[in-house]
Amino acid sequence: MGKKKTLTGVLLAGAVLTVAGCAGGGAPSGEPATAPSDPGDATGTIKVLTHRTDLVQDGTMARYAAEFARTHPKVKVTFEALTDYEGEVRIRMNTDDYGDVLMIPAAVAKNDYPKFFAPLGGTGELGSTYRFSDKTAVGGKVYGIAQFGTANGFVYNKAVWRKAGVTDWPTTPQEFLADLRAIKARTDAVPYYTNFKDGWPLTAWSNDVGSVSCDAKANDKLAGPVSPWKEGGELRVIDSLLHDIVKGGLSEKDPNTTNWEASKGMIAQGRIATMHLGSWAITQMRDAARKAGTDPADIGFMPFPSQQGGVFCATATTDYQQAVSAHSRNKAAARAWIDWFTEKSGYSAKEGAISTVKGAAMPDTLADFADNDVKVVERSEAETGRVNAIDNAAEIGLAKPDYRQQLVDLARGARKGDADAFFADLDKRWNEAAATAGS
Repeated sequence: MGKKKTLTGVLLAGAVLTVAGCAGGGAPSGEPATAPSDPGDATGTIKVLTHRTDLVQDGTMARYAAEFARTHPKVKVTFEALTDYEGEVRIRMNTDDYGDVLMIPAAVAKNDYPKFFAPLGGTGELGSTYRFSDKTAVGGKVYGIAQFGTANGFVYNKAVWRKAGVTDWPTTPQEFLADLRAIKARTDAVPYYTNFKDGWPLTAWSNDVGSVSCDAKANDKLAGPVSPWKEGGELRVIDSLLHDIVKGGLSEKDPNTTNWEASKGMIAQGRIATMHLGSWAITQMRDAARKAGTDPADIGFMPFPSQQGGVFCATATTDYQQAVSAHSRNKAAARAWIDWFTEKSGYSAKEGAISTVKGAAMPDTLADFADNDVKVVERSEAETGRVNAIDNAAEIGLAKPDYRQQLVDLARGARKGDADAFFADLDKRWNEAAATAGS
């Protein structure tokens, strides 16, 4: 599956880790988050809320903070690692106490960012420095900076696919399904693993909007009564593939028993063949392979099975966006942390992800994409505010697992109905919501 290589370049919920520094005062609520021109002038105590419980547990975040302290000695950094990050932070944001730095939860509508977060700068200023800045731009101001970007596609075990006799990436959903059927027939692996129970991995399918059409503005084009699930529509193609995988008996027998953490070892050991995830997951699966004593090189990454003009495309979207709480008393110190973590920590490179900094080299984890001339398309988020408003009014949840869990239940016979009616209902709700929301 390749040719020339051209690329360059768990703690319990609420567990807290504190890293040394010294406390100080801060800017009053409502002021912009601007880092001092001299790093040594940043002062104060900041709490960083994070979903990376693993990195708090193994001391990685402590090491990042210790490195940060070399240039910002007057800042005391604490980390609060939350297992159910989305659920817990959503509740805490009903108060003024949700840390100084946090990852913006998916539940917060883009147009509401100014209510909760301090502005980090203008769109022109930050857009010239960082990728994905339009994701959090409201009214000409940017409210979050991405930790990193991720390409979207499927993590897979190359050895399992080879054992099934598959040596080329599928170019259509039909070929993809045929390959999974070959895996089921010729190996002992689960061809596809939904991660249904944890839920959040199902939201990654929405990130393929743009991959099928190879259109950077595909997500923006959802901002209207456009029937996204009509026959031939991008979401119809994406969600039909998930439906057909499950309906064809090509996923785990009982989706209610899936386990995200366990799935890493299972794909590393060849017990799972394929999972839909962002490219950020490659390093985690390869680490699991090392721990399992299997070959990390067997963990591969392929794009969505669709081509335009004989070329695969994959959208590049953002991971969590780092923001400063509007209620932080130490906004300058909080902003200093975000700037350093984005530009100096090396976090994105270590995670094998796409750097937020424009001009940075692509990660080695995407070597397979380069080998196969996959076109990586940075997806526009210019209309995300309106898309989110329509989505919320329609009560569908493109960034939530619920409707795809319903789709999986429909496909496996645990819910009455058929796919055509299911998609028609989604279109009806979307179009009705578009008439009033987000305009």
